[in-house]
Amino acid sequence: MTALTAIGTYLPPERVPIEDMAERFGLTAMQTKVFRRYHKLGAVSRDAGGTLSDLLRGALDDLDGLIGNEERVRYVIHARTFPTVTPYPLNPLRELCRERGLEHAETFAVGHHACASGLLAIDVAGRLLAADAETHPDALALILAGEKAFTGEAQMVPETSFFGEGASACLVSASGERDRLLSYTADLRGEFDGDSMEQALEFQRVYSDALGEAILAAVEGAGLEMSAISLVLPHNVNVVAWQRVCKRIGFPLAKVVLDNVATDGHVFCADAFLNYRTAARKGLLTPGERYVLAAAGAGRGATFSAMVFEH
Repeated sequence: MTALTAIGTYLPPERVPIEDMAERFGLTAMQTKVFRRYHKLGAVSRDAGGTLSDLLRGALDDLDGLIGNEERVRYVIHARTFPTVTPYPLNPLRELCRERGLEHAETFAVGHHACASGLLAIDVAGRLLAADAETHPDALALILAGEKAFTGEAQMVPETSFFGEGASACLVSASGERDRLLSYTADLRGEFDGDSMEQALEFQRVYSDALGEAILAAVEGAGLEMSAISLVLPHNVNVVAWQRVCKRIGFPLAKVVLDNVATDGHVFCADAFLNYRTAARKGLLTPGERYVLAAAGAGRGATFSAMVFEH
């Protein structure tokens, strides 16, 4: 059974208030107030002088479980929101593999589910490791997430959220005693493949119901009910979106880890891992309890995903 073995994260120290970005995106004072007071978005993390390699390197530096286990890593996967994250021919993934003794590993990226690709990467890693279990029972996969907010599209989701810079690194094994994957649901919605105003409005209309249904399906797939879920580790789109999802599924908002929304923004596919570390630091994860990772992605269609784990 797929398990999370270790998680490392990195957030640069710089924070940019959303008011400082208002002029670039043509936001009125009222629109900015809505983001801060209604959506609870206050600032985003930035590494103005750093590169994507610097972000990912910071997460690897925090991943204690990698040291001494480099030879066990068979796959290195970059989970990302956008198809292109650096100009050709730069390849941060291979660069870091050379630095960290991982040149032997197979490397690739997954971005098919946009901001929900972090969950997709866990599923892919687990499937690959399960297929190798007979010949490489101790093998690991390394999932990296995080991107630079280097374009306007990579800095703001109109009327919804702001992207922050940061990164995560997660070691995955084919089995383990904790943080075991119990179920995974991914609802792919091809009707949202486009950028028309009508599609954007329809996406916003169905968002809460679709993400809520994905969470309920994952919980049911694990043979559980929502009352058995102790915590939800979300993607950090905004607080209002999660208020609506919680109302849809009858789950307490207080049990959704939203601490990082106001200070860091939506850190692409790294959100779930960043929120895991926040929950662990606050003592919110108890052995044997079940929790949910949930995310939605838009781009070349839409994806609504959820995973149930046992800590």
